[in-house]
Amino acid sequence: MRGTTGSSPANDRKSGFDDRIAEDERFRIVASQSGDFSRDQGRQVMETLLQANPDVNIVYAHNDEMAIGAIQALELAGRKPGKDVMIVSIDGTRDALQAISDGKMGVTVESSPFFGPLACEVMERYASGEKIEPWVQVKDRVFTVENAADNIADAY
Repeated sequence: MRGTTGSSPANDRKSGFDDRIAEDERFRIVASQSGDFSRDQGRQVMETLLQANPDVNIVYAHNDEMAIGAIQALELAGRKPGKDVMIVSIDGTRDALQAISDGKMGVTVESSPFFGPLACEVMERYASGEKIEPWVQVKDRVFTVENAADNIADAY
C-alpha cells in the first residue's frame, strides 16, 4: 500500500521496497495501490486488493494508518491478520505497537518524529563553535512482538 501519489515519502518507500524485493526471488509484488496514508483508504484499498488477490499473504504499507485499515479489511473478510497475512509497516505509532502486541501485525519500523530536540542540540553545539559531524542521524527503532508492548507508552 503506497502513500500519497507523488509525495517524497511514498516515492522513496516504494523505490526502496521494490529494489529490495527484486533481489529476493521468494517474494513477488502482486499489487500496489495508493491508500493516501489514511486508515480509511487503507481499508478500502485492502478490500479491493483482496478481491483481485485473495491469496495474498504479506502486506507492506507505507505507514501504520494504512496498515491498521488493512487489518480492519482483512478481519471483515474473515482473514486473520498476523496469522493468514503478515502486515509490515512504517511509523511506530501507538496503534501499530498495540496491533503487534495483539498479534495482528508483524513489524513496524519507526520513522521518528522526535528529531526536534536533537536538531536543537546540534544547533546549540554549532552556535557555540563546536565542529559538527557531517551527518547527524536520527535513531529509528524496529518494533516486533518482542518489544512492542514495552514501548507503547513512548509511541506517538
